[in-house]
Amino acid sequence: MLKKVLAVAAILAIVGAPAFAFDAAVKETVKVEENQAGKTGSSMSLGLALGFGLAIAAFGGAISQSNAIAKSVDAVARQPEAGARIQGMMIIGLALIETLVIYMLLICFMWGAKIV
Repeated sequence: MLKKVLAVAAILAIVGAPAFAFDAAVKETVKVEENQAGKTGSSMSLGLALGFGLAIAAFGGAISQSNAIAKSVDAVARQPEAGARIQGMMIIGLALIETLVIYMLLICFMWGAKIV
């Protein structure tokens, strides 16, 4: 499992690298556009950070939820008489995992107003 997570993190780093290179390459263009549109480089970086943060939170939530469901199904398969207890604990755990993704979404909404 750790190898898959590291592989996905490496792919994200490789895919995200051109965005940072693009930001450095067009610094002069941003300065010209600042005067016209009123956006600064920091607000553009904030938007990029919020987008990556939400994507990472959603990805982490999906991975952890699938892991929790797989382990609970395995536990019910081993001990069917405890299925109701395991299901209840799994639903509580899934709600807590999903709460973290919703917190990141709320952070995106709060900080997203500062981009414009």
